[in-house]
Amino acid sequence: MSNAAQDYTLAELMIAAGAEAFRNDGEVLATGIGLIPRLAASLAMKTFNPDLMMTDSEAFLLSEPNPVSGRVPGQPQAQECWMGFSRIFDNVWSGKRHAMVGPTQIDQYGQANISALGDSYQKPKVQMLGVRGFPGNSISHANSFFVPAHSARVFVEGECDVVSSIGYNPARLPRGYQLDDIDIRLVITDLCVMDWQGPDHQLRLLSLHPGISVEQVVENTGFEICLPENIPTTPAPTEEQLQIIRALDPLNLRAKQLKDNPPGDRSAVTKLQAVGA
Repeated sequence: MSNAAQDYTLAELMIAAGAEAFRNDGEVLATGIGLIPRLAASLAMKTFNPDLMMTDSEAFLLSEPNPVSGRVPGQPQAQECWMGFSRIFDNVWSGKRHAMVGPTQIDQYGQANISALGDSYQKPKVQMLGVRGFPGNSISHANSFFVPAHSARVFVEGECDVVSSIGYNPARLPRGYQLDDIDIRLVITDLCVMDWQGPDHQLRLLSLHPGISVEQVVENTGFEICLPENIPTTPAPTEEQLQIIRALDPLNLRAKQLKDNPPGDRSAVTKLQAVGA
């Protein structure tokens, strides 16, 4: 691959970082819930893991990812075969799937909430999707998390208001499950990359996006996280990766997924803020 790019956006940095979640998966069904996770899986598929498979979100299994915008009318898709719900569930239950999802809340155990907000499940303050397939998915296959706005409102103190998915909480393990059976991979946020491989499956900081400090991550996380002695900077996307991303999203819909979509390297912004202070 070519050298790291000099000019890239935060969305593009997060897509490249998210692609790493799928690097060692081999031939599994990759599911990106939302545009940036889908582009991340597509980038992995187009570069270092060509064995990945994806659906067209309707009924076909793809060996070549569809563009998310600007597709030429009538252009055929590289579909392998028909893939209805029964085959999807066969993949889910056999563990041959890796989904990158976007929870509204995540707690210290890696449990996630996409259902409702508030103290009472019967009368929530905010009603969302409901748990949908999250319980069965989280006990059956790998999941990674995408968080577009890292804050203590997402990474909550205590447990999620509604526990929609399994995590590393011994008190909530299904019968016959052990903590090592749970498979939560990477957490990609607008501040950093994390995983759950700290002591006792504690959330661990893996890398900081350029221009972001450890203090910013800690202040915006509602519980204690593992901080290794040496924390690298999240690698910038390469020119080759940017070309692929831009070909998959020629209308630049990715820019609308993050507030203001700042530069991927926010070091200059941080310096200006320091001068202003």
